[in-house]
Amino acid sequence: MFKHKAKDGTRNLCGKKVMMLRKALVPKVSQRQLAEMIQLHGVDIDKTAVKRIENGERYVTDIELKILSDIFEVTSDYFLKE
Repeated sequence: MFKHKAKDGTRNLCGKKVMMLRKALVPKVSQRQLAEMIQLHGVDIDKTAVKRIENGERYVTDIELKILSDIFEVTSDYFLKE
């Protein structure tokens, strides 16, 4: 069965960038806090899901990508460029 993966074997293109942007926020934001920020935008997500996104173990929906773009004030294209 074919599985969709990025060239590096991860299940998303944005995970590393999400982690980098999260760690660069001032004051510091934990994975749990980022999950709470996403929840405020109406998506049910928890700390474990954020961890799996950052590690490339979980796919990211277009809705989640839009919310992450809004939170980090970047374009969705930023997350999609390899």
